[in-house]
Amino acid sequence: MIVGTAGHIDHGKTTLVGALTGVDTDRLPEEKRRGISIALGYAYLTTPDGVSLGFVDVPGHERLLHTMLAGATGIDHALLVVAADDGVMPQTREHLAVVALLGLARATVAITKIDRLDATVREARLAEVRAQVEALLAPTSLAGAPAFEVSALTGEGMEALRRHLVEAARTVRAHDDALAFRLAVDRAFTLPGVGTVVTGSAYGGTVRVGDELLLMPAGRPVRVRGLHAQDVQVETAHAGQRCALALAGVGKDEVRRGDWVCAPGIALASVRLDVQLTLWRDEAHALRPGTVVHVHLGAGDVMGSVALLDRDTLAPGDTALAQLVLREAVGAWHGDRGVLRDASATRTLAGIRVLDPFAPVRYRRTAERLQALAAWALPGRNAVIGALLAGAPLGVDLDRLVRTLALSGASALPLPADALRLDAGRPEAAVIAPAHFAALQRQTVERLAGFHRDWPDEVGPDARRLKRLAAPRASDALWRQTLAALLAQGALQRSATWLHLPSHAARLSEAEERLAQKLLPALLDGGFDPPWVRDLARDCGASEAVVRQTLASLARRGAVFQVVKDLYYPAATVERLAGLARERLAQAGGLQAASFRDATGLGRKRAIQLLEFFDRIGYTRRVKESHLMRPDTALFGLRSEPAH
Repeated sequence: MIVGTAGHIDHGKTTLVGALTGVDTDRLPEEKRRGISIALGYAYLTTPDGVSLGFVDVPGHERLLHTMLAGATGIDHALLVVAADDGVMPQTREHLAVVALLGLARATVAITKIDRLDATVREARLAEVRAQVEALLAPTSLAGAPAFEVSALTGEGMEALRRHLVEAARTVRAHDDALAFRLAVDRAFTLPGVGTVVTGSAYGGTVRVGDELLLMPAGRPVRVRGLHAQDVQVETAHAGQRCALALAGVGKDEVRRGDWVCAPGIALASVRLDVQLTLWRDEAHALRPGTVVHVHLGAGDVMGSVALLDRDTLAPGDTALAQLVLREAVGAWHGDRGVLRDASATRTLAGIRVLDPFAPVRYRRTAERLQALAAWALPGRNAVIGALLAGAPLGVDLDRLVRTLALSGASALPLPADALRLDAGRPEAAVIAPAHFAALQRQTVERLAGFHRDWPDEVGPDARRLKRLAAPRASDALWRQTLAALLAQGALQRSATWLHLPSHAARLSEAEERLAQKLLPALLDGGFDPPWVRDLARDCGASEAVVRQTLASLARRGAVFQVVKDLYYPAATVERLAGLARERLAQAGGLQAASFRDATGLGRKRAIQLLEFFDRIGYTRRVKESHLMRPDTALFGLRSEPAH
C-alpha cells in the first residue's frame, strides 16, 4: 500500500513519517534548514509478517502544490496531518480538495504535536480540532475517516496509528492480474555502475528484470536492468508498490517527471482526452468552455483547455462530460484520476476521471458519442464493454479497447460469450455484437438491391463502392468479414471484381452476344498484348462504337477488364498477369515496372499501365517506386478469413 502524507506545511509531517518508519524523508539541505518539505520524500515500513507500506511525503506549501500533485496521484491511502496547535489551515483545505477530487476514499487523520498543548486546555483543544476535521471531511468521500492524536516527539499514540495503517494495508484490494504494467515516473537520476534510474508508483501489472518496456509519450524502447520495490531489491514488482527501475537504452536527461514506463501493448500518447469532470464544490464560479487549465495526470503537469460536451456551463459541485485539449501529448488510460488547476496554478478547480484517451476531434458532441462516453463512465469493466458493444453498430476496435483499458492482452477482455471477434490476431481486429453484425449484413443486401434497381445493366459494384453505399464508416476488418459472411451464405456472389445478388446478372443483347463470340477469342489470342478497339472493329467488321459498347457490357459482367481507354484484357489473361505479379512480389518483396516488364515480355509503358490498373482495382498499392500486395484484397483467388 502507498500512503500519501499531506495537509501541513511545516516539518511536522516529515517528523511523523520518521517516527512511523525511522526514515527522515527530507533529503535536501534546504529542507532541513527551513524545516519544510520541498521535494517528494519517500519512506517504507515493513512488518515481520511481510506487510509493506510505502510513504510519499508531499510538500505542503501552496507554491509547491504541483510537486504535491506529482506524488498524490498514485497513492492508495491518504494520511492527512493536522497540527493540534494550528488546527485546520488553508493548505489542509487545498490538500483535502486534491485528495477528494482524485476520488480517494481511504484516509486517516493524524492530529499531531499534542505534546505542545498545555494540560489545562488539552482536552478542549483536541475536541475543537476534531470538530474542525469532522466538519472539513463531512461533505467529501473521506467523511468518517478515523483520527489519531499523536506526538512524534514523545511517541504518544504512534503505536496505535502504526497498527491502524498496517491493518489498512492488509485490506488493500489485490492487484488486478488482467492489467499490463505501467509506472508513473516522478523522479529520474543516475547511479554509478547502475545508470539511469526512474522511480514512481506502479499503477498496474507486474514488471520483471529483463522486461522490454516503452518510455511514453516519447515511445522510446527501454529494458529493465534492475528493480527495487518498496526500497528492497527484487526480481519482480507489481501494482501498488513504489518502484525504482534501472533502465538500459535511455539517458537521465531523456526522462522527465510525468513520463510513463509501460508495457508495449498498452503504449499510447494523446493530446485529447474525454473525461468526467467534477468542479470543486467550493469554487466561486461556474466552469465555462475554453477555460485554460493545468492538467495534473500521473506525475505530470501539462497545459490544456476544457471543452464541455453535455452542457454549456458547469456549476460548482456538479459533474459533466468534457474533453481536454492538451498542448503536449501525455500517457493516460481509462479510469485514471487527475486534478485541474487554474492557468496561474494558484487554485485547484476540478477533478477528472479519464474515460477515453482516444478522443475524437470531430463529432465529439453527437448523441452517438455521448452514448459511448456514458458507457465508458459505467463502473466495472464488464459493464463498460457490454454497453460499448450494445451502442456500437460498427463494432469496437479490439487493439484500441485493450490499450484504453491498459490490459495485458485481448484475452484479458471480459467479452460477452456471443461477441464476434473479427480478424483476430491482426492489428485491425475488431469485436461486434451479433445483432449489429446481422443488421449490417441486411443493410448491405438492401443497398446492393437498390444498386441493381438503379443500374440494371451493370453486374454490380466492386467491394469499395459497395462499402461507400452500405457502410462508409465501417472498418476494413468489419467490412471484409461482412462480405465473407454474405458470400459464404450465398446471399452475395462475386463475378471477378464485382459483387451482386444471386438473382441479378447483366445481360447482353442478341447482337452483343454474337459480337462477343468474336471479340473474346481475339482478346485471348492476343495473350499479354491483346488488340485495341480499332483493330477489333476492323477484324470483326463492326464499328468502333459498337465494339466499345459490347466490351463495356462484357466488362460489367466481369468477362473483360479495361486497362486503359480502348484496351481490354480478358479475365483469364488478367488472372495470369496477377499471378505473375504475385510471384514477383513473393520473391522480391516489392514489384517495380522493370521486373514486371521482364516477366511479361511487354514494353515498359504497357507494364506501367498494367501495374497502375492493379493499383486502381485494389489488387496492389503503390509505395514510392514499388507496388505491394494489398493485405485485404479478395481479387484473383485471394480471400479473407471468415469471422471468428
